[in-house]
Amino acid sequence: MNIEVENVVDPTVTCDSCQACCCRLEVMLITETGVPEHFVDIDAWGGRVMARLDDGWCAALDRDTFKCRIYNNRPLNCRVFEMGSYECIEERSDFS
Repeated sequence: MNIEVENVVDPTVTCDSCQACCCRLEVMLITETGVPEHFVDIDAWGGRVMARLDDGWCAALDRDTFKCRIYNNRPLNCRVFEMGSYECIEERSDFS
């Protein structure tokens, strides 16, 4: 029996026990969700992306709470990045 690891979600993994690892990823803006323009940047290929600070963190991340300051208007890519998913756990392992 072959189980696809990518589809398994670990329910013990929560954002409350993370230092916002996913907020260090480049996020392309592929749909309109209402991201305020001061959080939007243009990448080297002319695509709209979430602005990042010099240290690589998303500009919309509140560095005191590690919560998104535009959560209700966050990009689609952020909305579908599932907490506890294979991708989430991989990102966490890169920063632990």
